[in-house]
Amino acid sequence: MNSLNIAPQKPPLGGWGSTILMIEPVAFGFNDQTAENNYFQQKDFHPETDIQQLALAEFNGMVETLRANGVNVLVVKDTEQPHTPDSIFPNNWISFHEGGQVVLYPMFAPNRRPERRKDIIEYVSTHGSPVNNVDDFTFWEEKELYLEGTGSMVFDRENKIAYAALSERTDKTVFLQFCSVFGFKPVYFHANQSVEGKLLPIYHTNVMMCVADKYALICTNAIDNDEELIRMYDQLEQSGKEIIPISRHQMHNFAGNMLQVENTDGKRLLVMSQTAFDSLNDHQIERLKSYNELIVIPIPTIEKTGGGSVRCMMAEVF
Repeated sequence: MNSLNIAPQKPPLGGWGSTILMIEPVAFGFNDQTAENNYFQQKDFHPETDIQQLALAEFNGMVETLRANGVNVLVVKDTEQPHTPDSIFPNNWISFHEGGQVVLYPMFAPNRRPERRKDIIEYVSTHGSPVNNVDDFTFWEEKELYLEGTGSMVFDRENKIAYAALSERTDKTVFLQFCSVFGFKPVYFHANQSVEGKLLPIYHTNVMMCVADKYALICTNAIDNDEELIRMYDQLEQSGKEIIPISRHQMHNFAGNMLQVENTDGKRLLVMSQTAFDSLNDHQIERLKSYNELIVIPIPTIEKTGGGSVRCMMAEVF
C-alpha cells in the first residue's frame, strides 16, 4: 500500500456542504495507454517536467478558487512510484455515496489501476465523511470489462438515475450490475465523436453531458440513435430538468465536463474550465447563471495533455 502524502489543508469555512477530493499531481504527463480511446488527448512538445509544472500550477489554482468560493476541498498528493500520469482524475476509480458507501471501479488502462489507494479512503473517512463499506467492482478487469466511475456514469443522485454512454470503458453488463446493486435506474445509449473522418465512441459520458439539480447540459448531436435520444429527453424532462443542448464543438471544448457543487453555506455553484466557458454562447451562459453562480477555472495543460477537464478532477464526498 502506498504511503499517504497529504498536502497542507486549510480549515473549511463554517456551515455544511459537499466535500471534494482532489489528487495533487507529482508526475503528470501524456498517457499513451489511455490515448488508445481518449481522443481528447493531445501530444505536447513541452518536456515532461514542464508539463508537470504547468499542470501543478493549474491544479493549485483550481484548489484555491474552489476554497475561495467556500468549497471544502481535501487534497492528497500522488506518489512518485508507481508512476500514474492520470492520478489527477480520481473520479474514475472511486465514488462516494450517502451512508458511508464507497465504490471502487475497474479501469481500462493498467497504469491507472495503482491510483486506487486504501490510504486515501482512510484519510477521507477521517477528514471528510466516515466510510462504512467499500464495494469493489475491480474483479471485472480480469474479464476485460470496465466501468470508470463518474466518468462512465453521470448521476442524478436525487432521482437515483444513472446515465451512461456505452464504450470500451463503459460496459453495459457492469453498468447494469452497478445500478442493480445501488438502486439506480439505468439509462444507457451510444454517443460518438468524429475522429479523422470516422465516428468513434466517446470514451466517457461526463465529457458529453452534465446533470445538475434543475438542468442538464448534453451534446444531443453525439447521440445518433433517435430512439435513444428520445428516451434520454423523456427521462430528463420527467426528472424536471431544463435541457441545455451543447454542440459537438462545445463538447470538444469540455462544455459537457462541468460539475455542480455545493459550498459550506449551501450555495450551488457550477464549476467549469475557461475553455468550456469560452465556447458557450450568450444564451447558454444566461440560462446557467439563472440557476447558479459560475466558477470558471483555466486548466489548458491538464485538458490538452490528459483529455479531461474540471469534472474529472473532482471526486464528490457525501
